Formats: sequence, structure tokens, C-alpha cells
Amino acid sequence: MLFDKLIHYLKLDKQEFLFQFNSHPNYPSALAFSDTLNFMGVRNDAYELDKEYWDELPEEFIAIVDNSFSLVKKAGSHYSIYSDQAKTLNKEELFQKSTDFVLLFEKDHAESRPTVNYQPFIYAFFAAILVFSLFTQAWYETLFTVLSLAGVYISLEIFNQKFGNSSPVIGSICGETAGNQTVDSCNKIINQDKINFLGLKFSDFSLIYFTGITILAVFLPDTSLLVKGFTLVSLIAIGYSLYIQAFVEKTFCRVCLLIISILLLQLLTGLLFFEYAILSVKTALSAILLWGIIFTLVLYLNNTLEEKEKLQKSNAKNLRFKRNYDLFKRELLESEKIMFTDYETFSVGSKQPKLRISIVSNPYCGFCKDAHTIMENLLKRYPDDLAVQMRFNYNGDQQNPKLTRLLSDFMYVYRNKPEQEFLHLIDYWFKTKSEDQVHQKSDAREESEDLSLLTALSSENRDAGLNFTPIILINGYQFPDKYDREDIYYFIDELTEDEEIS
Repeated sequence: MLFDKLIHYLKLDKQEFLFQFNSHPNYPSALAFSDTLNFMGVRNDAYELDKEYWDELPEEFIAIVDNSFSLVKKAGSHYSIYSDQAKTLNKEELFQKSTDFVLLFEKDHAESRPTVNYQPFIYAFFAAILVFSLFTQAWYETLFTVLSLAGVYISLEIFNQKFGNSSPVIGSICGETAGNQTVDSCNKIINQDKINFLGLKFSDFSLIYFTGITILAVFLPDTSLLVKGFTLVSLIAIGYSLYIQAFVEKTFCRVCLLIISILLLQLLTGLLFFEYAILSVKTALSAILLWGIIFTLVLYLNNTLEEKEKLQKSNAKNLRFKRNYDLFKRELLESEKIMFTDYETFSVGSKQPKLRISIVSNPYCGFCKDAHTIMENLLKRYPDDLAVQMRFNYNGDQQNPKLTRLLSDFMYVYRNKPEQEFLHLIDYWFKTKSEDQVHQKSDAREESEDLSLLTALSSENRDAGLNFTPIILINGYQFPDKYDREDIYYFIDELTEDEEIS
């Protein structure tokens, strides 16, 4: 199921979104889609709404159009649809092609994780070869190099698309309109490539060929005979591709035709302008070594990415089991419920929460930082549903004046300043681990605050056996040891709706 345009519009990390969506226990249902958006920070509500009420919907919403989750944007009397492709429908066409499912969302969401962009390095490599060619070669040799670089770029986009990454270049060549026959033709021929040599497809050999021919072109005219020979050999690939398109698939692929055009132009350039130069044994051996290195590199990259893709799919299937709420709930309720007498000290969030989360921690605990970060993130996402109490273990021992001073600063800010400043101070402490900087930031008095409530909290923790830190409790139930703390993100929505828990 593809929805590239939708993911791009919402500014989400595509790989992360697809992984979370595929690993949801209810994949590929609307619930899985909605939960994944929530997990990625896009708050949403799903409804089954009769078409007669769709005129009352906001300008933008998500619906299932042509069996695919799609962003729908009203544009006058028409609707713009964004999924894996883009198209425009009138009201009658939209109603006919969509279900009653609608999902209303808020644009303000957490930023997606940054991803590595390899394109600047590719462009820099291309620019270096092009500049070298312009200043050292004849015009026809430069033309040949430009054609080779174009072939490398298109082949690299096809290679990248094979592993689930959308390519705007391939999309623009094939056409963006949904249902466009040329789009289907491109996908059909590229994705259903029958050639398989050590795991490499026909399109992979295009990348190997153009990369090698580009490097050889840098050493023109010494390699002109070799380059001309390879362009003649490319006629075999051209014939094979045209045969597959015309007689096997019985449809033509624009990307394939563009690559064929590049090959024919290179062949024509070589035949008309390249002179016959004596090919030395050293040059021939260097060319063989070059092709061997490129072939090995592409083969290694292909196998590595395929293995990574298999592992991701396998991990996604395993996570569907792990993220099953019924299993999590069973593990959660197996622990004995702990009832505290004080839920107010160092408590932040909703005053009438559906869930009370307690975190037993120690300011000097190295693992507690991540646990507090999780709690802060949950408070940001669910400010009306959650209350979080920070239960620091403190026995009132004056032999540890630094801890006493630190907790006193926390207490002063908690009692005298807005809740958000208290949360910022906790976060600031875990980032700096400097008592002096925290004291300065808190503007607290020199005399210590009354910490008797913290001593009582610590005594309750100790009586309940909560000595190790960090420990997370959900409405008194200890978070299961079989789950990672980060897994709590997956279950919050269901926990807040579960009456037995809340």
C-alpha cells in the first residue's frame, strides 16, 4: 500500500512511518493507519461518515480512495487527491471511489527524524567530472560524458526506487496523474524485471554500465576504442528492452525509452566522432578491473539493502505480536497494584487525568534521563489525558548535601513557578548534571525547602519495594519488564480508553 504524496505532505519520515504501520498488530487496517499517525505526532480522529455530511468536513482530510489512504483537499467544486500519485476528482467521482471512512487530523505534529541525503555528494561528483570534461576534452567527448552522467542518475533513481524509496525524477518522467497508463507501464516493467543474475536485475546492470562508461569517458581519447566497443555492445540491451516492452509486456516504459535514447545518442556520437586509438594492454586490464570493482560494489550494495529490507519486514511482523495491546495488558495486570497516598507532590499534567503515570527515579541515575524524556513527550502529546508524578528516592540524609540542595531547588520551582518551568528545570538537570547551574537557573532561596513530602514519597517507594530506578507505574501497575520503556508510546491511546485500567 503506497501513499507517498500523503506522507510527503504531512512531512513524515517515510521509512519510519512504513515500519511503524507495517508492524502494527492490526495492519493494514484504518486503525493501524490512525494509530501510526498518532505515534508519529499527527493527532487525528477517525469516523464512519455518510457522504451526505462530507460537505461539512474541513478543507483537508484523509479518506480511503481507490482502496488507498489519501489526502483529500477541497479545491472549489473539485477535490485534489494525494496518495502514491496525485489526481483531481469531482464530487461524484470522489464519492463513488471512496468509502465512508474519514480521518480528521491536525497539522501541528512532532518533527520527523532527520535522514541522510546522499544527493549533494552525487551532484558534487557529477560536477567534478563535468568540469574536468569541459576543460580537457573536445565538445563531442563532453557530450558523451553528459549523456553518461544522465544515465547514471536515472539508473541510480531506479535502483533507489527498488527498495521502496519514491523517486520524483521517475515520477515526473512517467507522469504524476493517478491511473495514468504510462505510470502503470513504468512500474510494471521496472518492478517485474525477469532477469536475475546473482540477485541483480536488468536495471542494476544499467547502473553498472553507465557508471563504468562515465569513468572510462574521463580518460578519452585513450579509451575511445574501448568506449566505442561498449556502445556497440549496448545494442544487445536495447534490442532486449524493446522486445520485452513491445512483445512481452505489450506496453512501453518512458524511463526505459529515455535510457535507450541515451544509449543510441552515445552510440551515434562514438561512431561519428571518436577516432580509433591504439588500446594498450594496461588500459584494457585497468578497464576490466574497473568493471569488476563497480560490479562488486553494486552487488554488495544490492545484497546489503535486500538483507536490510528482509530484516525490516521480519522485525515488523515480530513487532505486530509485541505491540498487541491484549498481551501488554495481561502482562501489566499481572503485577500487584500499588496504591500511594500522595499523588500530588511533583505531579504535572492534567488535573483530571485518565491515566496517572508515576516514575520512580533518582537524579543521579544514568538511565533515568531517558525515562523522564519519555514522560515529557507523553505529556506534550496527551496534555488532557495524563498526569505524571516524579517520585524521587530521597531519605532525608543530610550526608548528601548536593542531592538535598538539588531537590530543594526542584521543590522551590515546583511550588512557586509555572509547571512548564519545573519540567524545563528537570530536563536542564539531566542535560547538564550541574547542581550549581540548576541552582542559578531556579532562582531559589539559599535556605532549603521543606522536603518532608519527598521523604514520605521515598518511604512509600521503599515500602512497595520500588528501590531500583527508573520504574514506571501506570495507575499503580508496574510497567512490564518484558517491554522496553519506549514501548509505552504504542499503548497510550488504548490505555486511556480502557475503563478497566483508567
